Amino acid sequence: MSTQSTPGLGDAPTSDHPSRSDGFVRGLSGLIGGPLGDHAVALDRPAGRERRFWTAARIVLALVCLTLALHWVQKSPCQDGAWQNNVQYTRFCYTDVLALYYAEGLNEGKVPYRDHPVEYPVLTGYLMGALGLPVHALGDEDPGINQGQWFYNLNALVLGALAVATVAVILALRRRRPWDAALFALSPALLLTATVNWDLLAIGIAAFGLLAWAKRRPVLAGALLGLAGAAKLWPLFLLGPILVLAVRANRLRAAFTSVGAAVVAAVAVNLPAAVPYWENWDRFFELNSTRPIDWGTLWYIGRYLDGKVGGQGPFEWLNGNIPTLNLLSYALFGLVCLGVAALALLAPRRPRLAQLAFLVVAAFLIFSKVWSQQFVLWLLPLAVLARPRWGAFLAWQLAEVCYFAAFYGELLGASTGRAVFPEGVFVLAASLRLVTVVVIYALIVRDILRPERDAVRATYADDPDGGVLDGAPDAPWIARRMLRPSADLAPPGLTGSANANRAAMAG
Repeated sequence: MSTQSTPGLGDAPTSDHPSRSDGFVRGLSGLIGGPLGDHAVALDRPAGRERRFWTAARIVLALVCLTLALHWVQKSPCQDGAWQNNVQYTRFCYTDVLALYYAEGLNEGKVPYRDHPVEYPVLTGYLMGALGLPVHALGDEDPGINQGQWFYNLNALVLGALAVATVAVILALRRRRPWDAALFALSPALLLTATVNWDLLAIGIAAFGLLAWAKRRPVLAGALLGLAGAAKLWPLFLLGPILVLAVRANRLRAAFTSVGAAVVAAVAVNLPAAVPYWENWDRFFELNSTRPIDWGTLWYIGRYLDGKVGGQGPFEWLNGNIPTLNLLSYALFGLVCLGVAALALLAPRRPRLAQLAFLVVAAFLIFSKVWSQQFVLWLLPLAVLARPRWGAFLAWQLAEVCYFAAFYGELLGASTGRAVFPEGVFVLAASLRLVTVVVIYALIVRDILRPERDAVRATYADDPDGGVLDGAPDAPWIARRMLRPSADLAPPGLTGSANANRAAMAG
């Protein structure tokens, strides 16, 4: 077992071995002889000092490259753009990247926002233009090339590189737990949805933002999260957990610095499109404000149940009253965020940043009226950093695979006018996805309330992602609460920063 210690004062940087620390993997290891033994080569060698070429980190990087290669093969039936006989649905290979090359006018040389409204935040639109316009110019010089296929493959290379970079960031954040990154690298969701849209752009930039925060560079962290938020809005939600944890740790200066840098970066990236082309820039916000209930969401499940009861139920009414639906969705998300903030301030030990980040982003998806198939990618790195346990993670991924298959069945049925299977099958798959995310949500809350069950804290003394928060004592008002008799009677290690708090109070 790993021992807890004060950061920097002799805690042994040995690597975690899932066949010993993870109950699910330990059980599976029985098929090949059981957990890794005490005398296995390099078992207790300090992390980062391996002499073999195939270290855990290199194996994981190779695995994510393999997953991305298989994803490219899986999407290959659609790459020529000749989507005849609904091949994009029967082969599960539809991708917005190829479809929007034509729908957004890139094949005609239109500049995003200037010549055509774009339904995505600006950094995504900029990437579309940066890759699409050279392909169009090349197509003008050589009419024989398939512009859509060139555009897709160029995007696949960029997005694949961002996925590999995300794994590298996870490895950098978890040097003592390199096998955690294999959860992302081998994820079935990554295999199936990596290039369905441009979500990996925001994920990759946000991952570097978290790394910058962990390295105690708040300006860079904020700037990167602001840029990521200009690609997809969700990375901006990560600033909330940073602020709340900074309140508990009395480290508000660093948090406010990051928030300020994020605002500056986001505004700077948006201004070149928003000022001269306001209506085209505003298309993203207009679309999201007027969009009705989308497939697979909590609200969609409710509409299906309304239909079973008969008459116009509350969910069907909400679908016809979009402003009320928007308000209710945002209100529920806001209430959960308040609950997460209260949890962060009242938990027996200060939660880790990744734990709160997952809770906030997952809450947004749970109550959102849109939950596209590729949005699962948003949660992948956060789930790996928040709760690197294989059992629940794989159950969630199985649910995502079931939803992926059911979703394409629904698309095929809508396209042909002939149902592939009863709608209840799709609703069941959507419900299974929702339930598994909620289960992981509950498990992370349990880990926060019972920090001795936190897998990451079994290896690290506090929060390896915390930056200035890592190892910091709680604010005096939190420390006073922690010094109550109930805290004094708690077993060592369960009150988090209690010893540091006592020292701070004594000083």
